[in-house]
Amino acid sequence: MNAPLEATELTLHDQVHDEGFAFVHGETMRELVSHVASLDDWEAFAASWHALEPDTYLAATGRFRRRRHAVYAAERFGHVELRPHQAHFQTLAYNTLQGDIERWFEPVLPEIATGASMRAILDFCRDFFGGLSPDVPHWHIEAHQFRIEATAAAAGEPTPEGSHRDGVDYVLVLLVDRENIASGTTTIHAPDGRALGEFTLAKPLDSALIHDPRVFHGVTPVTPLNAASASHRDVLVVTFRAG
Repeated sequence: MNAPLEATELTLHDQVHDEGFAFVHGETMRELVSHVASLDDWEAFAASWHALEPDTYLAATGRFRRRRHAVYAAERFGHVELRPHQAHFQTLAYNTLQGDIERWFEPVLPEIATGASMRAILDFCRDFFGGLSPDVPHWHIEAHQFRIEATAAAAGEPTPEGSHRDGVDYVLVLLVDRENIASGTTTIHAPDGRALGEFTLAKPLDSALIHDPRVFHGVTPVTPLNAASASHRDVLVVTFRAG
């Protein structure tokens, strides 16, 4: 890694270590990820959000959130391996709306799950989060593709459970695309509710890096800029938990 990028990554490490989170502008994240591996299938990667399926666990609001899900495993510095499709599970302590149930989402499309962009992002996370937790030998990794849609009649809710923790060690929230969307600001809070920071993911690869045990995160509702046109907010959420 060249000196400026190395200094940038060290600064981000310090921010996550000291404050529990860091926000990264897309151009910087692209440089960091591309240094690990290629993003040369980014167009196909981003286009795969058009093929997400409704989140049926959100009852009446499910039509406004679409997603796919994949599970991986990795050694600290080893290959990130796609695992067989499995349920996503959170306890009620972390998800008061849908906790304590196995949620089965459609899998990330195979060519996306093992494609260059997903691999590059996961490899970056393995190295970055591994550097923050050098004693963790194995990681359980989950990748979630989310599309939040909004209409003039109903705002889209990126985090319907409100400000929350995911019950993991680390979280990456990375913007893939947003079209005709207002708001959608990522907010970070201390456990006692104090606001610690906010950042609107506005451009591709704008990201938040979060130490989940220490801070809560959420996203404000999104609304269409033009009520007559389609609108969406596409993000990739990656979680790392010691396995």
